[in-house]
Amino acid sequence: MKVEGISAIVTGGASGLGAATARLLSKLGAAVAVFDVNRSQGEALAQEVSGFFYCVDVTSQEGVIEALQSVNRDCGVARVLVNCAGIGPPAKAVDRDGQAQDLALFKKIIDVNLVGTFNTSSKFAAHAMTLAPLGEERGLIINTASVAAFEGQIGQAAYAASKGGIASLTLPLAREFARSAIRVVTIAPGLFLTPLLASLPEPAQRSLGQQVPFPNRLGAPEEYAQFVHSVIVNPMLNGETVRLDGAIRMAPK
Repeated sequence: MKVEGISAIVTGGASGLGAATARLLSKLGAAVAVFDVNRSQGEALAQEVSGFFYCVDVTSQEGVIEALQSVNRDCGVARVLVNCAGIGPPAKAVDRDGQAQDLALFKKIIDVNLVGTFNTSSKFAAHAMTLAPLGEERGLIINTASVAAFEGQIGQAAYAASKGGIASLTLPLAREFARSAIRVVTIAPGLFLTPLLASLPEPAQRSLGQQVPFPNRLGAPEEYAQFVHSVIVNPMLNGETVRLDGAIRMAPK
């Protein structure tokens, strides 16, 4: 699928990996719709890329359906969905004082990361199935997992479970949507310079980057966006979770 002339949705598009993806897709000629709960950042990013912003909670069925309808009206029918929305506050299952983690936090992380990804993916697929093929395919869903799906660290039980769930969604969704010519691919980033890591002191950032075998640094959000572009233009990428991590294998902590 060519990027130029298509309409693409990026969830969590107001910052980090999502913002870099929105910028690149716009630069390559796509009409970009940004879904995010951060209105100020989302509107600023949409203005920067000459796109559209929609204040969307990815866990809301009604909100996602309404936003998809608005995208079709404002941007043209969407062919690509890139799911970058997610949260990941660390918390041990049992803290050092012997207190079990509040279940509400675990549920919230699963709800935003995993349920939100399924919600947007299923609603987008239902829309894409009604479209005429563009070349040999109707649409593409790119989800974002994490290397934590495979090597979750201490304090990442909820985050790792949510990202592992996203990785596990990939093949069954790709198989289900294959008859409708819709691809599903998941990217599992390693240590990237997202807003969370960017808020750390420079020495801490360098220390984290030195854990990456090669290149021996934190990944740039633009490198994630470059891989999104690669997935869009290569139709044989389907049903797979691809690590984008510089060969890192996370330690327990």
